Amino acid sequence: MKSLLYFQSGGPTPVINTSLYGVIQEAKRHQEVDGIFGSLYGIEGVINDHLIDLRQEDNEQVELLKQTPGAILGTTRYKLSDDLGHPDYYKILITLKKHNIGYLLVNGGNDSMDTCHKLSQFMKKAEYDCAVIGIPKTIDNDLNFTDHCLGYPSAAKYVIQSLQDIAIDNMCYNKGKIAIVEVMGRNAGWLTASAALLEGELKADRIYLPEESFHLDKFIEDIKDLYTQKKKAFIVISEGVAPFLSSAFATIDSFNHAQLGGIANILGDHIKEKLGFPVRAIEFSLMQRAAATFISKADHAEAIKVSQVAVKAVVKGKTNAMVVISRVPGPVYKVKYQLKNLRNIANVERKMNAELLKDVHGDGHLMREYLAPLIEGSVKFVYQNGILAHSVFKKIEVL
Repeated sequence: MKSLLYFQSGGPTPVINTSLYGVIQEAKRHQEVDGIFGSLYGIEGVINDHLIDLRQEDNEQVELLKQTPGAILGTTRYKLSDDLGHPDYYKILITLKKHNIGYLLVNGGNDSMDTCHKLSQFMKKAEYDCAVIGIPKTIDNDLNFTDHCLGYPSAAKYVIQSLQDIAIDNMCYNKGKIAIVEVMGRNAGWLTASAALLEGELKADRIYLPEESFHLDKFIEDIKDLYTQKKKAFIVISEGVAPFLSSAFATIDSFNHAQLGGIANILGDHIKEKLGFPVRAIEFSLMQRAAATFISKADHAEAIKVSQVAVKAVVKGKTNAMVVISRVPGPVYKVKYQLKNLRNIANVERKMNAELLKDVHGDGHLMREYLAPLIEGSVKFVYQNGILAHSVFKKIEVL
């Protein structure tokens, strides 16, 4: 018998804790799994031997994971060295051996799958029997091979509903403002592209995506024409659409990624300076990944199912792979779950192709076919005093 270790990594999503729920419930069904542990603050907890006993958490609190935002175990953007001889790996091995860990699950996005891949390589080099499987998570929806990433549908649901509310509000006045709404997405515009699902009067006047070139002068001219014609404008823009404007204000993480944000305000200031038009800059910021009440039915169910598949695979010794979601062709939405080698997933960003980019600026029928099944429906929530109840873990450390 061996123990299972799970950790969360990178930016949280609305369903990352739902994935943890699925891991705990499935791991309890397997007699070959002894301890079920969680690492505090991602890979840093493994390096520093800060593990908690997930079996000791109350069942009621485990159930509430399904509606708890954030990453309950804590997360990190710590980058493991490319050198498998780095002292971090020696510390990781000590932790794994100490707690008899033979099954390891990494729940995260691109950078986390890089961590997952390196851990798999290290286990092989160290000749230590520990299987490693990745559980996909990112609201950016940019992991390779999977139809969509866990967390993206719920984040997109929040974005679409919020954009609709803003669009309706912006229509209240005969002469309104230029509303610029900033959506997350450094290099891939999947989340921003969800705006294409809005139709008619609610549709954005312009959608700007990071996969396309952006020219400030052309942007100013477009705004001038729109406001002259309509006396208002509705703009949706990805945070990473103009890094040459926003990167000067950004911090850099350990993976050398600029932590962007604020492009709506920056462009708003340019409009005021050059055109003198009234602007309302709106940045959704972390609400896109923290609005638990927007968890979609499909996202919720698939987060649990992917975790079940991951646990079953890792206890069978499958390693260096990530669980992917494959859509089955047909008129009714249906998926199947497969394992894909991490070699071509780690650090690879799946961006929107030319056909989808054209569709976003057109009638949006392709995005609607792709995304509508993922955002339909909702889950039943538990409330306390009118507020969404959330999970509180005791976090009993493993000695």
